[in-house]
Amino acid sequence: MYFSAPRGGRALLGAAQRCGMTQVDHLVIMARTLGEGVAWCEATLGITPGPGGEHAFMGTHNRLFTLASPGFPRAYLEIIAINPVANNAHVTCRHRWFDMDSAALQSVVERSGPQLIHWVARVPQLADALANLRTQGIDRGTAVKASRQTPNGLLHWQISLRDDGQRLFDGCLPTLIAWGQVHPCDTMPESGVTLNRLALAHPQAASLSAALHAIDLPMPVQTGRASLSVELQTPKGLIRLSTP
Repeated sequence: MYFSAPRGGRALLGAAQRCGMTQVDHLVIMARTLGEGVAWCEATLGITPGPGGEHAFMGTHNRLFTLASPGFPRAYLEIIAINPVANNAHVTCRHRWFDMDSAALQSVVERSGPQLIHWVARVPQLADALANLRTQGIDRGTAVKASRQTPNGLLHWQISLRDDGQRLFDGCLPTLIAWGQVHPCDTMPESGVTLNRLALAHPQAASLSAALHAIDLPMPVQTGRASLSVELQTPKGLIRLSTP
């Protein structure tokens, strides 16, 4: 079952965003190298991703483009890879975010190419959202301040990070983020790709659903093999991506 906005969803979700409700922020595609990620994007989605930047404290770098649609007005896609020329002296994390240090996940990406591995939800108050998850017995990590330079200035955000870098619920429970005054989508041109739908399935569907309610992002969760699936409208037509 997919989650999408109802007819007239632009006004509904726009109002929700103004009221500070939790929203889908971005999808995460992991690539072995950023060059391979760009090539995958061009071949699969029919566009060249826009610029991104480096995350010195994680030793990663990315490319971005907007997925904005009526149902997901400030969503974007992140292609991310370990930066081979990162200065290890600046890498302060024990484990990179999104399970990127997982040997199993790296093996899948090495064997099958770039993969949808995770998603991130934007929350109005990160500390409150993390506390709400703890009432469900879920440790989504601590709020970490981060920033990076862009051609349009410095981006600031807070993000939930665990010391072990795990995604939780096989990548189906989103990492949480709270942006400063500027959001990446504010300066992104239209990409020609839009996010139409997002769906979740998990063997522990009831627990995942309760966790999503705890962060004010209620959506259907099917019982089944763990999977995050999305439907994108692209220059190459309708494309569906799922986690491995």
